[in-house]
Amino acid sequence: MAKRKIRVNGEMPFGNVCDVAVRESDDATEVSFAADPHGGPESLWFCFRVSAEGSGAATRRVRLTLRHSRNMLGLGEPENARPVVRYADGDWDRLGPPHVETLGDGRRLVSWTIDTPRTHADVAFCYPYGGEEVGRLLKQCIGFWRADAIGVSQGARPLIRLSNDHGGEGSDRPGLYLIARQHSGETPGSWVLDGFLRYIATLGEDAPMVWCVPLTNIDGVEQGDYGKDNFPYDLNRAWARPPMRHETLVFQRDVSSWKARCRGMLGIDFHAPGGTEKDGVYLHLCRPERLPEKHRATLGWAEAIKDALTPQYAAEDFARTPDYPSRWETPNFTEYFCESVDVPAFVVETPYAMVGDLVLTREHYQDIGRRMAGAVVRRLSELSGQA
Repeated sequence: MAKRKIRVNGEMPFGNVCDVAVRESDDATEVSFAADPHGGPESLWFCFRVSAEGSGAATRRVRLTLRHSRNMLGLGEPENARPVVRYADGDWDRLGPPHVETLGDGRRLVSWTIDTPRTHADVAFCYPYGGEEVGRLLKQCIGFWRADAIGVSQGARPLIRLSNDHGGEGSDRPGLYLIARQHSGETPGSWVLDGFLRYIATLGEDAPMVWCVPLTNIDGVEQGDYGKDNFPYDLNRAWARPPMRHETLVFQRDVSSWKARCRGMLGIDFHAPGGTEKDGVYLHLCRPERLPEKHRATLGWAEAIKDALTPQYAAEDFARTPDYPSRWETPNFTEYFCESVDVPAFVVETPYAMVGDLVLTREHYQDIGRRMAGAVVRRLSELSGQA
């Protein structure tokens, strides 16, 4: 009887895979693969389907072997990588520690073993998050969040903004403006934002006015791009005036409307760091030498959030300024917000897989978001009392 064949397919939501090879043996099937840069200079995100086709017997195990890990952003410690797997219509779960083999020329092969699926299994670098998850958030928050299309992407996809109130011209209600997924593969940021928004929804009419774009780089999300420094321009480096991407133009005009309809207090941009970092959640603040007043203003927010995340989640070095080179010198979201909107802002960086020895689940990410939101709301109350 013919054996069932193992096939690999990246034609799925958020799909990304390349350089695939399938090698059959008596005891296992090895699937070798790489993360596709999708035309950009950086790669990290992968997401693909492993299918077992035919009606014959199959090997009991499938070994997934990641190639070219040294060419992926931040995968210098591949032993910290913990992708996720989902069998057929089941739920996502973390894979365990990989086997890392160093070849004679220094290249490394990073492998995980899964059960051969009865039909198929989906594999991704981290828990995916897209339109379906945004829809679930809206449904479970029972009418608290309103979804509005504020424009389209460069690929003509709708850009959806969530809000709990449209506010009014000259309103004194405290306001937050939140975004995630400027780098489309950085899904931990989405799960943290999800927890943040769920907490805000519990406050009802006592909540600040929140406007939020959960999937800013929607083209990259849908196409399975990693999105860091992708051409024609990294979305998070496109916040110049005039903006360097159409999406940024849309967001800048939406921010102007938000600022006119509330007392703008804070902007937050949700990200994930290098692929195998595990020292914890941390913030990137605006540079003190460029914007000293706004840098000082964000330190109070950083202290409040660190207290809420310590000791389980917070990195020891929590409030940072970026010290890595950029391919573009144009402003990012944080700089634009602090300088042009005149409102404090920062980036939240949440690891893809681990904080120390803690392997992060979606519930951990949502807990981080809830704790952050609680800290932000308490800080808003403190600042209102000082006014």
